[in-house]
Amino acid sequence: MESLYAILLRVSRILTHIGCAALTFMMFLTVADVLLRAGGHPILGTYEMVALSLAIVIGFTIPMVSVRRGHVYMEIVLDRLSKKGKAVMNTFTRVLCILLFITIGYTLFAIGNEFHRAGEVSSTLKIPFYPVAYFVGFCCIVECLVFIFDIVRIWRGEYE
Repeated sequence: MESLYAILLRVSRILTHIGCAALTFMMFLTVADVLLRAGGHPILGTYEMVALSLAIVIGFTIPMVSVRRGHVYMEIVLDRLSKKGKAVMNTFTRVLCILLFITIGYTLFAIGNEFHRAGEVSSTLKIPFYPVAYFVGFCCIVECLVFIFDIVRIWRGEYE
């Protein structure tokens, strides 16, 4: 079990590094576009590249945020519960999140298939949309695995 969790952590770190690289790319591209636009030479397709990069940033960094428990949650309710009550509440929220991310991931794979079949590309640079949909869908599956490991850790008493 620990080796599977180590693999999940490694995959989450790799995805986070990709997301961070996409964020850095967005930052440099935006600054360069603003500077060049002031000189009358904007970068063609900046909006498209920033939009696709943003999807990568959001999708690829979600699993590590969950691993590190960097999300916002209401401690006021949990603080008033017993240890078993906290475990039940944490499990319940993780199950809801698993259902949500399975739905999002499935929908992204379906949309990716539709984009691929239709040959959907961005208007200026002709960048295909389907790889981004597939990759973010994959990140949703990784997120589900993070929640499953959270549930296991909750009931082993290793979560808090």
